[in-house]
Amino acid sequence: MTQPSLPELLHAAVTAVGGTERPGQVAMAEAVAEAIDHGAHLLVQAGTGTGKSLGYLVPALAHGERVVVATATLALQRQLVERDLPRTVEALHPILRRRPEFAMLKGRSNYLCLHRLHEGVPQDEEEGLFDQFEAAAPTSKLGQDLLRLRDWSDETETGDRDDLTPGVSDRAWSQVSVSSRECLGATKCAYGAECFAEAARERAKLAEVIVTNHALLAIDAIEGAPVLPQHEVLIVDEAHELVSRVTGVATGELTPGQVNRAVRRAAKLVNEKAADQLQTAAEGFERLMELALPGRLEEIPEDLGYALMALRDACRTVISAIGSTRDKSVQDEDAVRKQALASVESVHDVAERITHGSEWDVVWYERHEPRGGAAYRHSGASLRVAPMSVSGLLREKLFTDRSVVLTSATLKLGGDFNGVGASLGLGPEGAEGDDLPLWKGVDVGSPFDYPRQGILYVAKHLARPARDGDRKDMLDELTELIQAAGGRTLGLFSSMRAAQLAAEDLRSRIPEYPILLQGEETLGELIKNFAADPRTCLFGTLSLWQGVDVPGPSCQLVVMDKIPFPRPDDPLMSARQKAVEEAGGNGFMAVAATHAALLMAQGAGRLVRASGDRGVVAVLDPRLATARYGSYLKASMPDFWYTTDRNQVRKSLAAIDAAAKQAD
Repeated sequence: MTQPSLPELLHAAVTAVGGTERPGQVAMAEAVAEAIDHGAHLLVQAGTGTGKSLGYLVPALAHGERVVVATATLALQRQLVERDLPRTVEALHPILRRRPEFAMLKGRSNYLCLHRLHEGVPQDEEEGLFDQFEAAAPTSKLGQDLLRLRDWSDETETGDRDDLTPGVSDRAWSQVSVSSRECLGATKCAYGAECFAEAARERAKLAEVIVTNHALLAIDAIEGAPVLPQHEVLIVDEAHELVSRVTGVATGELTPGQVNRAVRRAAKLVNEKAADQLQTAAEGFERLMELALPGRLEEIPEDLGYALMALRDACRTVISAIGSTRDKSVQDEDAVRKQALASVESVHDVAERITHGSEWDVVWYERHEPRGGAAYRHSGASLRVAPMSVSGLLREKLFTDRSVVLTSATLKLGGDFNGVGASLGLGPEGAEGDDLPLWKGVDVGSPFDYPRQGILYVAKHLARPARDGDRKDMLDELTELIQAAGGRTLGLFSSMRAAQLAAEDLRSRIPEYPILLQGEETLGELIKNFAADPRTCLFGTLSLWQGVDVPGPSCQLVVMDKIPFPRPDDPLMSARQKAVEEAGGNGFMAVAATHAALLMAQGAGRLVRASGDRGVVAVLDPRLATARYGSYLKASMPDFWYTTDRNQVRKSLAAIDAAAKQAD
C-alpha cells in the first residue's frame, strides 16, 4: 500500500481548518518533513499569514514519531489544542488510517490542587492549615473567587487554570495550587489518584503530540529529572522568545520578604537553635538589602558575602532539622513540612549559587519604588542571579538525540539566521564540529506583498534621542502622523515612562482621538477597544511590540518612538555585551543591536496582518537612517517600501484613512 503524499495530507488539513494553501506553507512542510526524516535541525522563518502551525503539524503527524510542540503564548497553545490539532487529526485520519492522540502539558502550578482545595492552606504565622473558604469574607473578591473555584472543581475535567473563564486573581489561585517543590507526590497524597496534574502527565505519556510551553521545556532542560515524556521530534514555535524564556527560568532571586516567609514557615517545625540561626541570618540579610545600591555586582561586597553565607548555612541546618523532627500536633504535618521545606530550599539554592560565584553568572541588585506604607518598604528590593548566556545549555540539552525545528516570523536578523543561531548555541549555518550541531535555515517568505502594502518611514529630520530627555520634536511629529492617519495608531515605546508622557501630552493636544494606555486596563480589554474604534490609538511598551493582532482599518499606523536598545545600565545585557567584547567580538552588534532588531521586526509585524491591510511603520529615531547599524536593523524588518519623506508619508496616511472611511 502506497504512503500518502505530503501535498495530499497538507491539502486535507488546510481544507479542514478552512484555510488557504500557500506556497510558503508547502515549502515549510517539505523542509520540516526532510528535517524529521534525517534527524536534522531546522530554523524556519515563516511570515505572518503563512499558516505555519499546519506547516509543521502535518509532516510531524505523518511521520508518526512522538512530537513535543513548545510555544511561548497561551493563545497559540489554545489554537493548537482547540482548533488546529482536532481538525487536522480528523482530516488526516482516513488517509493515515490512524488517529494520533494529542495532549497539553504545563507546569504543576497551572493545575488545581485537590489537597489544597479540601484540606486547606499552610499558614505562615501559625501551625497547621487554615480553611481559606472560612478565612475569606464571602462577599470579598477573594471569597467569591474561592467559591467559584470550589464549584469549578466539581465540573472541570482538566483542572487547568486556563480552562476557567472568567479567570480568578493570582492570590485566589495561589490558595488552591502548589509548585512542584510543594507537592506531596501522588503516592503520599490522599488525592493522588484524582490529581489533575498527574492526569495531565498520564495523558501526555500516551499522546503522539504534546503541546507545552517554553518554560516547561526550559525546566525539562535545566532540572535533573525530566518532566516531558521521551520524544523524537521537538518543534519550538515562537522561537524568537525561547532564549529569554529559558533565561527567566534559569534566573534566581532573593528578597527580604521571601526569606522572612521561609523563616515563618520553618519556625514551628525545627528546634529553637535552628530557628534562631535562620532568624538571625534573615535579619542580617534584610539590613544589607536596605543599604545596597542598585546595579551589577561584579564582585560580591564582603559584608553581603558574609550575610549570604550565613543565610546559606542556616538554611542547610534548617533543612536537616526539618527532616529529623516530627510534631503530630501540627495539622496535616506533611503538607506544612513540604511547603516550609520548599521555601527554605529555594532561599538556600539562590544564596549558595551567589556565594559560589560562577564566572558564568551575573549578579545584580534591584530596588523599585515602594508601593506605600511601612509594610511594603522592601517590596522592590531584590538580589538576582542569571546565566551570562544560555547558549551552551541549549546546545547541550536541546539539540541532542532528537530532531529540532524552530520557527517564527522573525528568525532572520540582518538578513541571515546566524545571530539567532548563535543565541541558541549553534555555530554558523552549515558548520560542523565535534560539539556543533549541524543545522539549516529556510525562509519561506510571506503571503503578503510588503512593498505594496506597507511603508517604512524614518523621521530622519528629528534630533537624535537622548536618554530620558525631552523629545518635543518627536511628540510634534507623532501628533501630525496620528492626525493624518485619522487615529488608527499603535504606539510602541521603548519604556513605560515614554508611553505615559506621550499619552498625557497627546490627550491634551488631540482630544478628538482617544488614546488608550497600557496598564490602565487589562491588555485584552485594551486590544478589544482599540480594534473596535478606528479613531482610537493604543500606546504601550514591551508586550505590545509582540502581542497585538489587529487586522483591518483600526491599525494602519505603527509608531516606534526610538530604536529599542537595552538600557545601558541593564545588568544582564551589559554583562553579555562586555563578555563578547572580551572574547574579541563586537558586543554592541551581538547583544544590543540583535535585541533591538528582534523587537523592531516583531513590532513592524503588527502592521500587516491580512492581505487587505495597508499602512505605515514610522520610526521616530533618525539613527535608523543615519547610523551604520541602521541597515542591519532595516534588513531584519519586513520588506516595506522605504522613505524619509515626511510629506509623502502624510499624503499616504491621509489616502489610506480616506479609503478606510469610504469602505466603512
